[in-house]
Amino acid sequence: MSKTFTGVVPPVLTPFTAADHPEDLTSLPTIDHAALRTQARRLIDAGVHALFALGSSAEAVFLTREQRREVIESVVAEAKGEVPVIAGVIDTATPRVLQLVGDAVEAGVDGLVATAPFYVRTHPKEITEHFRRIHAAAPELPLFAYNIPVSVHVPLAVDTLMELAADGVIAGIKDSGGVDGYTRAVVEARNERGLDDFTVLTGSEMTVDLAYLAGVDGVVPGLGNVDPVSYVELHNLLVQRDFEAAAKLQTKINKLFRIATIGDPARMGGSSAGLGGFKAALVHLGVFPAGVMAPPHQPLNDQELALIAQIVDEAQVREP
Repeated sequence: MSKTFTGVVPPVLTPFTAADHPEDLTSLPTIDHAALRTQARRLIDAGVHALFALGSSAEAVFLTREQRREVIESVVAEAKGEVPVIAGVIDTATPRVLQLVGDAVEAGVDGLVATAPFYVRTHPKEITEHFRRIHAAAPELPLFAYNIPVSVHVPLAVDTLMELAADGVIAGIKDSGGVDGYTRAVVEARNERGLDDFTVLTGSEMTVDLAYLAGVDGVVPGLGNVDPVSYVELHNLLVQRDFEAAAKLQTKINKLFRIATIGDPARMGGSSAGLGGFKAALVHLGVFPAGVMAPPHQPLNDQELALIAQIVDEAQVREP
């Protein structure tokens, strides 16, 4: 299997319209498909290399099964084959994930992303079987293992990844562990075992230059939803091995990343602050009509929104 989904692969945010009756705690926001397709087109026009639907930044685990299917269908329809679309099939256990695999295949995706099972405690043998069953359900599609220990509780073992890669079960990893040493260990294990087709993508959007120097093949940047042009430029500089210019651009990008930390931790979690910051930036840029997040995310207040707008203006985000 040749390498797939290299370069800049943004995890596309899911825009929502406000609930019809916000005072009713059972009334939920709905997906804004027009805004979703606008954002997918904006990313494509910026030159990204693929789109990742239903990642963490898409609030995938907050969506119903039907909503997940709708998101994939909208992204695939807008991509029009111009760039490949990979879809998250992320759920707690294998039977539920296999349902999502069937939906994603029917919607016409080009690849899949799955975490290890979570909520229950698992053994490496159980994690291995989980990925083997997913691959068996869609052997024609490349399957990426999603390393996100903050949500799944433990990192995917490097030896487990290499075993699955050698057997043709997984095509690569999306590493959001935030540990540079782990990322490098995966790259080195791949190289030592001659698994040249195994793709390593970093989810650490503030250290992309370091990850490329270590040998990764691409980046999955949530912040790429806000400034895809800079991430594509960063990728090009790194491929050209112009590390000095890349480091300067990375520093500029990192200043923009402050929007993900504006939300007050006294009243909201990191997901609300991060996704809220990204969505508020897109509202300020005129891409999203609203910055609504799925409940129980907490909204940013006016002061926080104003500070995010100021940071975005200072960054001079370029549109495609």
